[in-house]
Order: sequence, then C-alpha cells, then structure tokens
Amino acid sequence: MLHRLLFGLITAVSLTLVGCAHSPQQLSPQPKINSPLVAVGQGQPVVVRVADGRPSPVLGTRGGLYPETSAVSVSGQDILPKLQAQAEAAVRLLGFTPTANAYNAPQLTLTLAELKYQSPKDTLYVTEANITANFRLEVQNSSRRYSGRYGASLNQRSGMAPNQETNTKLVSDVMSDALTRAFKDPAIGQMLLQ
Repeated sequence: MLHRLLFGLITAVSLTLVGCAHSPQQLSPQPKINSPLVAVGQGQPVVVRVADGRPSPVLGTRGGLYPETSAVSVSGQDILPKLQAQAEAAVRLLGFTPTANAYNAPQLTLTLAELKYQSPKDTLYVTEANITANFRLEVQNSSRRYSGRYGASLNQRSGMAPNQETNTKLVSDVMSDALTRAFKDPAIGQMLLQ
C-alpha cells in the first residue's frame, strides 16, 4: 500500500515538473504588407532581392524553469521566399515591375536584420513575451544609395505560455508592421524613380 502511494506521489511530482518545461517551437510566420502604398512608378523594372541577416534562426526562448529547452525559431529557408513575395508585391504596389535581373535597373534589397522573442527568465509561468522585428531596406540607383532601418515590437501578456499557433500569429503581426513601415517610406519610391 505504501509502495503504491509513494509511486503515485512520484508520478504526480514528475508530471508537475514536466508541466513547467516548454517544448521548442518552430514557427512559420506569414508577414504581409498590411496598409496601402502610394504608386509613384510607371512600370519601370526594379531588381528585388531579400536576405537573412540574423546570426541565428533562434528568436529566443519561451522562458519557464528550463528556458534552454524552449527555443522559438524561424528558419531562413521558410521565411525568405515569403519575404521575396511580399517585397515584389510591395514594389508592384509602388508602381514598378519587379525583376530578377535587368541591366542598369535600380536594385532594392530587403534584409531581415533582427527577429527576437523574449520572455521573463526563471519564472514558473510565462505571462509575458516581447517580440521585435527589424528590417533593413537598401536601394541602389546608379551611383545613388539609400538605406533605412524599420522596426516594430509587441509586448504580449497572457495567463499561460502562448502555443505555437498564437506565437506564429504574434510574430507574423510584428513582422507585417515592420515590413509595411519599410515600404511606406516615401524615400524608397523616390530613389527608385531617379
């Protein structure tokens, strides 16, 4: 009897401890331009490139008692094609024609410079996440260059650690805001026009 009671107690404690650990999450965000852009071009070709300038695909951890096991990641292979599609869509909305290669055409390079996910460390329950996205946008038109950095952030509080679906949406929203800010910079369209 005592043996069964002890086994039940050990099982309950083990399950409680497992509940404090968070599993890693591999996110697949869907960033989108979320605001209208002003068309300034008349169909001129623009070479559009994207790059991942982050040192690692890991954004951060979800916190909890064992943060080293709760990494949140977004792979470059997953996000770069989506960013390429959005950059090309933005260039079209600005009135230009995106192209892979055109002689003497202006070049626009969008770089994902930073993507971070931070939660409080050493806490049993995660109630807060700070998410940040930063893009660098560079335009080269003959000898002229323009470069800007555009960011967005979000502080999300919740009663429990966000699941993968929620985190994917949160990261998508922050990336969308930063991406939209980049392409709403009027200097981008003006540089492409010159």
